[in-house]
Formats: sequence, structure tokens, C-alpha cells
Amino acid sequence: MKQEVLEFHAEFCKTFSSPKRLEILCILKEGEMTVTDITMKLGVPKASVSQHLTVMRLMGILKSRRSGTNIYYRIANKKITQACSLMQGALAHLMEGVASISKQKVAAAMKGYKYNVKSN
Repeated sequence: MKQEVLEFHAEFCKTFSSPKRLEILCILKEGEMTVTDITMKLGVPKASVSQHLTVMRLMGILKSRRSGTNIYYRIANKKITQACSLMQGALAHLMEGVASISKQKVAAAMKGYKYNVKSN
């Protein structure tokens, strides 16, 4: 794979390092919305929402259009939401495994044993 593609992939993924941006993506799965609509759903200042939307738009995740004084945002490509859903499913599975290991560690500690986690 070309280095420039790998670098873009890494930068693109950094965009989703903010839980608020992930939340915005989830909100926009419902359909196109104005900044005000998104702000009301998130319960955070409009300036903060606008900043997140700008980053997401510059990365090509969102598209915007102006109608009068309102700016409407929508997800640019359905594959982005599909990829995020796939990642959330994988992470939920990982979290179940971590929870299971943590329970095993607690049980072992309560019995006075050491618990070693071996990675695959």
C-alpha cells in the first residue's frame, strides 16, 4: 500500500478520536441537520459543535449546504457509517473480553492467586 494512503488513513482515523465527533456521526445517521439541531441534541456550546463539524467536513466525512442563514450537515458517504458500525461492533466484542478477563482477575485475587494474561 502506498505511504500516502497509509498516512491519510491514520489522519482520517484521528478524526474519530473525539467522542463528540462520534456522537455527531451517530446523530447525523438520522439525516441532515442544522448546527442548531446538533447543538441541542449534544447539549454543548455551538462554537464547540461548529469546530467539530468543520474538522469532519474538511476530512470529507460530512458535507454541508447553506439554505438562508442555516447550514445543514449530512454524512458524505454511507460507507463511513457502515465502517463505524463495524468498528463499534468489534470494540463491543473486545470490551466483553476485557470485562471477562477483569472478572477472572478479581476472582483470582480474591482467592489469593496471581492471574497472568497471555496475549495471542
